[in-house]
Amino acid sequence: MAEAVSTPRPADSPGTRRDPGGEDGGSVPASGAAKRSHSPVNWPVFLGTSVIIVAFVLFAGIWPDTAETVIFGSMDWVATNFGWYYVLTATLVVVFVLLVAFSKVGGTKMGPDHSLPKYNLFTWAAMLFAAGIGVDLMFFGISGPATNFLTPPDVPAGSEEAARMAPIWTIFHYGIPGWAMYALMGMAFGLFAYRYHLPLSIRSALAPIFGRRIHGAVGHVAEIGATIGTIFGISVSLGIGVVFLNFGLSALFGIPNSIGVQVALMALAVFITVMSTVSGVDKGIRRLSELNVLMALVLMLWVLFSGQTHHLLNALVQNVGDFFSRFPGMMMNTFAYNDGTADYPADQWMADWTLFFWAWWIAWAPFVSLFLARISRGRTLRQFVVGVLLIPFSFILLWVSIFGNAALSFFGDADFLDLAVNEPESGFFNLLEQYPGATFTVSLALLTGLFFYVTSADSGSLVMANMTSKASTAESDGPPWLRIVWAVITGALTLVMLFIDGVYTLQAATVMVGLPLSVMVYLMMVSLWKVLRIELTSLESRQATLPSLLTSRVREAEGSDRGSWRQRLQHRMTYATAEQATTFIETVATPAVEEVAAELEDLGADVVCQRGAHPDSGIPFVDLVVSFPDAEDFKYQTYPVAYSTPSFAANLAAVRDTYYRVEIFSVLGSRGRDIMGSSKAQVIADVLDSYDAHIMYLTMSTEIGTATGTVPVTAPDTWIDTDQVDTPVDSAFEEHPRRTPDTKELHD
Repeated sequence: MAEAVSTPRPADSPGTRRDPGGEDGGSVPASGAAKRSHSPVNWPVFLGTSVIIVAFVLFAGIWPDTAETVIFGSMDWVATNFGWYYVLTATLVVVFVLLVAFSKVGGTKMGPDHSLPKYNLFTWAAMLFAAGIGVDLMFFGISGPATNFLTPPDVPAGSEEAARMAPIWTIFHYGIPGWAMYALMGMAFGLFAYRYHLPLSIRSALAPIFGRRIHGAVGHVAEIGATIGTIFGISVSLGIGVVFLNFGLSALFGIPNSIGVQVALMALAVFITVMSTVSGVDKGIRRLSELNVLMALVLMLWVLFSGQTHHLLNALVQNVGDFFSRFPGMMMNTFAYNDGTADYPADQWMADWTLFFWAWWIAWAPFVSLFLARISRGRTLRQFVVGVLLIPFSFILLWVSIFGNAALSFFGDADFLDLAVNEPESGFFNLLEQYPGATFTVSLALLTGLFFYVTSADSGSLVMANMTSKASTAESDGPPWLRIVWAVITGALTLVMLFIDGVYTLQAATVMVGLPLSVMVYLMMVSLWKVLRIELTSLESRQATLPSLLTSRVREAEGSDRGSWRQRLQHRMTYATAEQATTFIETVATPAVEEVAAELEDLGADVVCQRGAHPDSGIPFVDLVVSFPDAEDFKYQTYPVAYSTPSFAANLAAVRDTYYRVEIFSVLGSRGRDIMGSSKAQVIADVLDSYDAHIMYLTMSTEIGTATGTVPVTAPDTWIDTDQVDTPVDSAFEEHPRRTPDTKELHD
């Protein structure tokens, strides 16, 4: 742990607050929302990643035939020797995240114990819902079921069983296993950034395994690997977008399918990224992404209600049942006993679909997981896993079932399905042409795909810039010039891959790159397992000290006079003002805590006890920290928290809309325990109870170490997102009102 000095540290001035996410513990403005800053470039990661990618682009551009041989040869080798490994990895991830969600530690929050979700349930679900939509879903939503019907891996081609399983396999590849990978990394990002006060980065999630080495070569290698995987994953999506849009332009305006058009589309993506970076139109790009969701829903509902509605609904219900009933067998299916069709062997089908999708999910995981963690701060691991696994998947299931079965309804038209298989970018547009209003729907599909394309390019460059910068706060972004550099490099990588053999080259390269990146998945599981053992030990230590705590309380009650219960009742019937909270902390809490601190220091403990003031209200606080070598610090901080006065308190002694509680904060935040109105002796007893629980926790966790290994965790002196005061809500996508204490979510 970081060394502590015995003299009190100066508190931050009222105009600043400590930034818990900062590597150096710096201060940032305390006003409302923190101003978005630009993180410095992480030069080892940026140079290492960019040199590797640029070298690969030059290699593929100068010697395309050799590159084709290497890429497809590597894919064949991986599929032959490690197909089982990909399948097993995806299965283990699903099992792991479900075990976490439904175990005792599922109640652990992705943030301090006192944190509440930034977004209400509806808004959060809508954001997860939107995360499941992209141009690739328009691309594979038709070609996937068509391929599975004409060339299935394990049943006769064109049979009823092939038709039944055709959409199921696509739903499976886009479904729960992939989102479980996102949930896995999202949990790691959220816990270490928001609960343990480390930067929001890949290396922070590896702290329990590698300790301080994450700040050196180990951390650089991990982030270089994750960044390379991410850029290949983004390139696949951009490549799909390019060929999809090219065909749409051809169908609508007669523009030829050509390399020149694809280069122009890629240049458009880079131009949009540059414009959003230098002109500050990021908000407009975000609005486009929200509009995409609505347009995609319009297309889906159009196909559902303007065609064979009853058939599509029947198929949807059966698809849901088939998916969940067959899911366990599909998870572990390596087609060891199936030959497939003569033209498309089962092992090749598995490489092109299952292995590609698992590798693609792994490559995208750092990108999407960062977003999921950011929007899920304050939610429990159980809420996070269930939401991530089911909410986006529910839309994917609807989309693939409706569009996939709509395409299969034209199975009598061999040309239609053959074209969807051999030119997958054509399937979506050709399907829409079979329905009324084709000109409108094809135009809408082209516009939707274009918006998905440009927003993916813009957000991809932003994430790449963040991953190659030094994360200092949870909300900081990489410098603007870095976004432009990554937009150009990503565009170049996408184009050289398309020049070799189209989208299929990108798929093969992803399978190749995904193999070494899969190691990161196992490291994440080990890291989370270690930190969640610590969380479980913490929970058990509090339970172990409960009997002694209750005994001491009974003895206090037996030796107290009648004033004690009257004092307690008076406290429950009043709601403290800022002045009353200030008086209590200055005259009762601070002397009590400082008296215990002085005694601990006399006994040889490494103690820091400091006073400070809340950055907004100016109410004082006192913060006691006892440091232990190679173990987690003990923190006891009396901190004022503002609440909206509840409506049921109208006839009580509440004279203001806001009242204050004095809550106890540890390294992991507050669990809502209020000591306002306690006597000095009671506060001292509470400090000792907390110290006993911490000692018990250290004793029980001796063999498993700390949550972040040898990386020191420094809790903030002042906290953000603590006040629970109602604020007006402007729209469904704004933050929800903070709740009053009667509905406050407490740690399980």
